[in-house]
Amino acid sequence: MNDVINRFVQRFQMQLPPLASATQHQRQAAVLIPVICGNEPSLLLTRRSSQLRKHPGQVAFPGGAADETDSSLNITALREAYEEVGLNPDRVDIIGQLPPLDSISGFQVTPIVGLLPDGLQFKQNKNEVETLFEVPLGYVLNKDNYHSIEIIRRNKPLRIYFIYYADNFIWGLTASILQRLATQVHGFL
Repeated sequence: MNDVINRFVQRFQMQLPPLASATQHQRQAAVLIPVICGNEPSLLLTRRSSQLRKHPGQVAFPGGAADETDSSLNITALREAYEEVGLNPDRVDIIGQLPPLDSISGFQVTPIVGLLPDGLQFKQNKNEVETLFEVPLGYVLNKDNYHSIEIIRRNKPLRIYFIYYADNFIWGLTASILQRLATQVHGFL
């Protein structure tokens, strides 16, 4: 591993996660935050198929609902990453997780952070994933790249984060997860 990845892992594992509000949803889901350990470390993200019924065309992490047969949320994230982008679970080194967040679709989503070796080939499931792209790790960990707005949803204030990278508009739960990751490892660069 290079120095940037070593510092990222140390900072991520040694810092307390950001305070999270209590989750309300009972249905469990998990996403994988895939950190690619190249010369310039990056995160792998997907753009969901525009044919999907829920969240079409949105930027997301590989992930989804927990199955009854999943023995843990780590297994859920790895299974979903395999199904969506062809990621072999044996190539992922899980280093931890962030606190769960509630999604607007009724799930309690747990982000699982995993390291991937550089040079892996991915094969997206065209029924679920329109395209794959990478964002430099340093870019998503820079808190200055985030913006937010506050809206009222069901008579409660809700902060929505968003971040732009190249031609990609990342918002909602995905941006909230990235912003939490940036908050947890703040100052590592």
